[in-house]
Amino acid sequence: MPFRFKSASCPCCDPAMASRREVISAGLGLLACAAVPGKARAMPPLPPVRTLRVQRVLTEDSFDGVYFRDGRYDREALHKLDWVFRDLSAAEVTPMDPRLFDVLHAVAQGLGSEEFYHISSGYRTPERNGELRTSRVSPVSLHMSGMAADFRLPGSDPYGVARLAARMQVGGVGLYRRDGFVHLDCGPPRRW
Repeated sequence: MPFRFKSASCPCCDPAMASRREVISAGLGLLACAAVPGKARAMPPLPPVRTLRVQRVLTEDSFDGVYFRDGRYDREALHKLDWVFRDLSAAEVTPMDPRLFDVLHAVAQGLGSEEFYHISSGYRTPERNGELRTSRVSPVSLHMSGMAADFRLPGSDPYGVARLAARMQVGGVGLYRRDGFVHLDCGPPRRW
């Protein structure tokens, strides 16, 4: 079955949307900072060049490289990452939220890890998410918006990864001890 691409272009890379995005991002950033106590804001400043090492568990598709440089996300790198994070069961690719890659980058940097993230789940269609409905799968999962990933990070204890991410306040953090994986997303800071 051929893969369907949900959108032809990435709104994060569209130059026409850049100034509007910057205004909205700045406003949301200020609101988020005002809502979080001073000591809880532990997300380190992101470097001017950001890299990511990810591998999809079932397909062995991977990305190992720079996805952000010169003040912008690299469009070609984002397309490759979208492919790695695609919904395998529905044969659908969607533009992932690049802030998710920033979260993964920041956590890897915080851990001092150069290992590949082993991705078990990225984007999920609403239909696929509905099929997975259990007490652990939210009906409004950020996986459906391309804002979440479930993974293992070789050489790192899942509890330690989740604890560091929660301390960094980078977004949602879920620890699935029984399965040995961690959920990270670029939504509001919360944990489970």
